[in-house]
Amino acid sequence: MDLFALQPAIAEIFMAVMALILVMVAAFIAPQARASKFTRRATIATFILAGWMCLYNGFTPISAFNGMFFTAPFMVMMKLLILLGAMGVLCMAAREVEESQIDKPELPLLMLLSVLGMMLMVSANDIMLLYMGLELQSLPLYVIAAMRRESTRASEAGLKYFLLGALSSGLLLYGASMLYGFTGHTSYAGIAASLSYEGVSAGAVIGMVFLISGLAFKISAAPFHMWTPDVYEGAPSIVTAFFAVVPKLAVMALFMRFTHGVLAEASASWQQILMILAVLSMFIGAGGAIMQSDLKRFMAYSSIAHMGYALVGLASATPAGVSAVMLYMLIYVLSSLGVFALILALRREGRAVTRIEDLAGFSRTHPLYALCMMILMFSLAGIPPLGGFFGKWYVFSAAVASGQVVLAVIAVLASVIGAFYYIRIVKIMYIDESETALDADIAASNRFIAIVAAAAMFGFMLALATLRGVIDASVIFARIVVG
Repeated sequence: MDLFALQPAIAEIFMAVMALILVMVAAFIAPQARASKFTRRATIATFILAGWMCLYNGFTPISAFNGMFFTAPFMVMMKLLILLGAMGVLCMAAREVEESQIDKPELPLLMLLSVLGMMLMVSANDIMLLYMGLELQSLPLYVIAAMRRESTRASEAGLKYFLLGALSSGLLLYGASMLYGFTGHTSYAGIAASLSYEGVSAGAVIGMVFLISGLAFKISAAPFHMWTPDVYEGAPSIVTAFFAVVPKLAVMALFMRFTHGVLAEASASWQQILMILAVLSMFIGAGGAIMQSDLKRFMAYSSIAHMGYALVGLASATPAGVSAVMLYMLIYVLSSLGVFALILALRREGRAVTRIEDLAGFSRTHPLYALCMMILMFSLAGIPPLGGFFGKWYVFSAAVASGQVVLAVIAVLASVIGAFYYIRIVKIMYIDESETALDADIAASNRFIAIVAAAAMFGFMLALATLRGVIDASVIFARIVVG
């Protein structure tokens, strides 16, 4: 085999080799806490090197493995975001894994394998490789959700995630098999060409519905969101942070490739499905978040709503919509990492707290971090001039430009409702009194991530033109689909 032909997948090959090496190395390091620390640092270093390798490949479209694997500017940018999110979560993990009694080398190793699956999903150019990447992403997530074995809630979260995840994988696989049956191809290019030349059959539409339903589960879009609040609450907090940020990026990239690439000729069929998913997600997410008293369940419903806003951009079926969603996901990743950095740091008398009312008096004991939390909450709410406002602005503008005015108006109304529960957090931090103050100590990594995220959202407009230019240049339909 010509080794040069493997260059497009060099980052993925490197991560797979490192995963195997780290499994062997961790097995011979004692005690377990030391092995966990070493593996966590080695995994972060692996992500950094994998990111460099993605950039080393350049932004020239190129394929490997007989066209089954394809990389282009769009894929490179999404992979870098995935690696950034994973590194951010692992950097916050040191104290959390010890207190949650999951200080084991298996945690970073499973995260590494899951991220490898996500990167394969993003660059997959064939349904066969897509499903392999999807399962490689999902199976480690089921395990880390239930890693705290002595906790019945964690075990319940893992079991629920596994059962519903298996159902969603089945839906996606059935949809993919329907597309294969009615187009005669498993390659993305073949499916797209068949839909273009032969038209969209009823069987292909049914396949799209099943496939999109499976993907909707993975990003916790309503009505496939039922697992999200319970899994987020029951899983260890560091695992919840990983769930909230990284897998959603990979699946949203897959959503963009399928809808605006493989199924571009069938946009009249899938647009309506995405519109329904978007509306349900925005309102169920907003309504559910208002009623929550637990921060992790609150962030679960918040993520459901934000996936709804992202789907508004996808439903526009235009290149501007894809660009808007990519920008929106960048803002979502930074904001979510900053919020979880502070949630993971909350302690009272040495014990972790996750109740919303525990934030009472936060502004008096931690004024700088309360300011960061306020900026991040306002950004998630879409209040100008913070980053979240521009994300929603471009997503809603793409919908309006494509003629989806009613959908854009509904999205604005949902955003107004959503602003209530974010402002409620700020009110509790700055107005409510607490009898017992939160601990002063916050880990250095959490402080750094929270401050950087808040600063990025506050100064987002300064880099907006550059980011838009880079993102727009990467969104070329031919390069998203075929090699």
